[in-house]
Amino acid sequence: MSATKEYFDSLRGLSVAVIGMGVSNTPLIRMMLREGLKVTVCDRAAREMVAQQAAELESLGAKLCLGDSYLDKIHKHDVIFRTPGLSPNTPQLQKAVQKGCELTSEMEVFFSLCPCPIIAVTGSDGKTTTTTLISEFLKAAGHNVFVGGNLGKPLLPDVDGMTQEDIVVVELSSFQLMTMEQSPDIAVFTNLSPNHLDYHHTMEEYTKAKMNIYYHQSAENRVIFNGDNDVTRSMSKQAPGKVMLFTRRQQPEEGVYLRDDTIWLTNEMGSREVLPLSMIQLPGVHNVENFMAAIAAVDGLVPDKCVRAVAQSFTGVEHRMELVRELDDVRYYNDSIGSSPSRTIAGLRAFEQKVVLIAGGYDKQVPFDELGEEIVRHVKALILTGDTADKIQCAVEQATGFEPGKPKIFRAADLGCAVMKAQELAVAGDAVVLSPACAAFDQFKNFMERGDTFKAIVRDLKGT
Repeated sequence: MSATKEYFDSLRGLSVAVIGMGVSNTPLIRMMLREGLKVTVCDRAAREMVAQQAAELESLGAKLCLGDSYLDKIHKHDVIFRTPGLSPNTPQLQKAVQKGCELTSEMEVFFSLCPCPIIAVTGSDGKTTTTTLISEFLKAAGHNVFVGGNLGKPLLPDVDGMTQEDIVVVELSSFQLMTMEQSPDIAVFTNLSPNHLDYHHTMEEYTKAKMNIYYHQSAENRVIFNGDNDVTRSMSKQAPGKVMLFTRRQQPEEGVYLRDDTIWLTNEMGSREVLPLSMIQLPGVHNVENFMAAIAAVDGLVPDKCVRAVAQSFTGVEHRMELVRELDDVRYYNDSIGSSPSRTIAGLRAFEQKVVLIAGGYDKQVPFDELGEEIVRHVKALILTGDTADKIQCAVEQATGFEPGKPKIFRAADLGCAVMKAQELAVAGDAVVLSPACAAFDQFKNFMERGDTFKAIVRDLKGT
């Protein structure tokens, strides 16, 4: 009997609720319905917003509970699959748990059923690039790799096709980690800074969620921490697994570090050169750190020659400082993944010259003070749009060294107007960068839709 078949058999006779019919949960819903399970799908969207998908799931046997009252009867179910975007602290979920309901998620079930080693990456910034680099290193070394998680691909449908020799690489958000009671074989913690405080409300809750990536490890497991980040470095002292640090500032006892413009690795076997920085095609110190974290993760799994081969060919992940086009000697970059101040700061530091920056978006209740300082240093013209425009402008105007007009600050009604203004302001040799420092939910479904919209607008621009 397959692993998923055995698990679904354990749910027979129970009332199952799945909250959210998004990317991660829809394949799970279909799998359970094919097994003949009793499934109710709960989603805040009104029926007219999801009419086609609703009709499909009903045709497969699902019951639907849609609209603002979608959680009102959630406590009447035996097992509840939570969407990552809904906090387990939501009152209706808390009531359900108190009544004896089992609260779980697609990712938690996947961890319990996965037959092969799992490498997982979390952090405030750099997760996706680090996850992608790890997977590319492993593929270059000949491993069969499954990649998913917060990247957008649910992995539970693939479990039955996995073997013990395969390797899974997943990106995990704090939303996914919040209720996890299993940790991966190899965990990577890229960094930690204030983020998603609209969801977690306190930095303490956000940090505690992230810690689950290593908290349940055994002594045989491995965890990689950013040695240059005060919070993650302090966490490394309490981790139950084997600890490796990656750091640009010093040589750790075990881990990855910089020496003479080269990435080195040191472990119980000694120290060795792994990758000259000149081979890395991605700009910016933050991408050097992403490479360092990924190199630590694959130590013992991937020959150094494969790491070097990937470095020379890897030009980045979509929506991450992605060069869209060059028009009238002006380069347009899509960094829509820049959904936090720290990520936008890292992107700004990757440029040698001051840039034209488009920023602003959904308010996650994070501070913009440090971003304001960096904008004064690295931005010649700032175009603000979205819910956070006032907060970002205030942070810039209060920053050290700010003078009226340095940078020039403009407002735009939407992303289209912002791009038009950027084209008007940019001169030959400039870079126009969309790096909002905020989530996209005020105007878009997610950062991918925002990035795609930006690219479409930029590609439609006419040259002078």
